[in-house]
Amino acid sequence: MLQKLNKQLEKIMPLITPVSVITGVLLSTYIKDYSFLIPWIFAFMTFAGSLSSNFKSLKDVMIHPFPIFVAMMILHILMPMWAWGVGHVVFPNDAYTITGLILAMVIPTGITSFIWVSIYKGNIPMVLSVILIDTLLSPLIVPYSLSLIMGQKIEMDYLDIMKGLMGMVVIPSIIGMLLNQLTKGKIKDQLGSHLAPFTKIGIGVTVMLNGAVVAPYLKNIDWKLAAITLVVFFIALTGYLFSFFIGRLLIKERDSVITLTFSGGMRNISAGAVIGVTYFPPAVAVPVVIGMLFQQVLASLSGYFIASYYDKRLEKQDSVAV
Repeated sequence: MLQKLNKQLEKIMPLITPVSVITGVLLSTYIKDYSFLIPWIFAFMTFAGSLSSNFKSLKDVMIHPFPIFVAMMILHILMPMWAWGVGHVVFPNDAYTITGLILAMVIPTGITSFIWVSIYKGNIPMVLSVILIDTLLSPLIVPYSLSLIMGQKIEMDYLDIMKGLMGMVVIPSIIGMLLNQLTKGKIKDQLGSHLAPFTKIGIGVTVMLNGAVVAPYLKNIDWKLAAITLVVFFIALTGYLFSFFIGRLLIKERDSVITLTFSGGMRNISAGAVIGVTYFPPAVAVPVVIGMLFQQVLASLSGYFIASYYDKRLEKQDSVAV
């Protein structure tokens, strides 16, 4: 029954996230107080996804760091400069909005990318390494990138970021990989397959709660907000496309291309929203907050595209073999 439920949820993943966002915004008054559950739900999802990996595979990734290097270049050089260029074209005299667009791209990769990589059978040790390294370096990368591009300095709570990372990613991942190692991979079939549908439900719940948190920033709808929304959507979409095509060009392996697509396209948008609201005028925070609304939607659509792309390639290879 759980396997059938999991297959049904996989088919409707592109719908789960947008419906969850809309539901969260509409019901924000009633559910925003439950946002404290987000880290716990996420820790569960990380644990469930890491049951398919072990320490040997993590070691293999660290021995061959080129894909991680490519991911870091996309995250912190290509996409921030792309956001800077697009921002100057569309909003030439609006320094606040341009700063917000850059902030949305220089923040570290989204922890949720781990979940999407596990769903679409990417390289889990690689995505864990990217998340860990990028988040560890974020207190240096984010403020100095903004300072370099826009001349604006900010401060970040390094300890708070590290605490969240430990609880949501590091500890659940170590427990999951340790269980995989001790059971010689049997835990993946015994427990991992049963937890898979709950992982997808967890994505919907976390997206809904995030939507409830950012709902107050979206009350005043005007033409400028619509323009910012379109630009943020465009930049985020190109992030997934750039990551996929760069992965196909430089890395080629299916699992690593999938991982690069999600880790290069996603951002820790929740942390970005906190930075924008805390350290900048509201106008800077708006692009970051808007990005939260459809990041998971783009992730689900990207996953659907990747699955279709590789399924067609597999069918073509089979027909050639026949």
